[in-house]
Amino acid sequence: MQAIDPFVRTTSEFSKKLLTDYDIDEVMEELAERATALLGLMGSGVGLEREGRLEVITAVPPSVGPLEERQEADQDGPCVLALTTNTIVTVPDLATEERWPAYRQVAAQLHVRSVAAVPLTLTEKAIGSFNLYRDHTGPWSQGDLAAVTALANMATAFLVNASALAQQTQLTQQLQQALETRVLLEQAKGILAEANTITVTEAFSLIRRYARNRNIKIHDVANAVVHMGVRPT
Repeated sequence: MQAIDPFVRTTSEFSKKLLTDYDIDEVMEELAERATALLGLMGSGVGLEREGRLEVITAVPPSVGPLEERQEADQDGPCVLALTTNTIVTVPDLATEERWPAYRQVAAQLHVRSVAAVPLTLTEKAIGSFNLYRDHTGPWSQGDLAAVTALANMATAFLVNASALAQQTQLTQQLQQALETRVLLEQAKGILAEANTITVTEAFSLIRRYARNRNIKIHDVANAVVHMGVRPT
């Protein structure tokens, strides 16, 4: 039986994970770990755009963290460039690079010799960067960059899916609250209508006026009527 290609196995496993309840930070870290192992890297990291800035999400292993943090602090470096230009940035030899002096100084201290950054792209806009680190110089192969681009696209899919799930959860909660408010309000109107021998329409007017005069929500007034014995007049 032919062994499954490690890259195929990785993409298959992460595709299945998309259908589960996942923690986005854990997924980003695992993707970075897989990229590091698959390509034989010194390390890798993921940064995401927030309010126009690149912010570090994960660095694997932690020893490359200072390099990610330097870029976040200065907003300067190959990963920031990949984010702002939405293009793949490769640096075969940092020793011959003239840009990003502070970044290169940290890289030298960590013995990082070569870097690449692949943007996480959503509808032609970069929303983050997948960052790769090697301890040796040399050009980045098209095969390696294609593999990381596929992983970057997968990372984007997880981010979009997480956002959609969060929005759906928020919508569900809002609908549930609206339903609960309606039920509570009907109960409160019935209580006031019976207590004051008035119509439910008049009872609702009492609740609404009470809420407006005290600058509180109708839901809170209804709750007070039903559960606390409050009787607006």
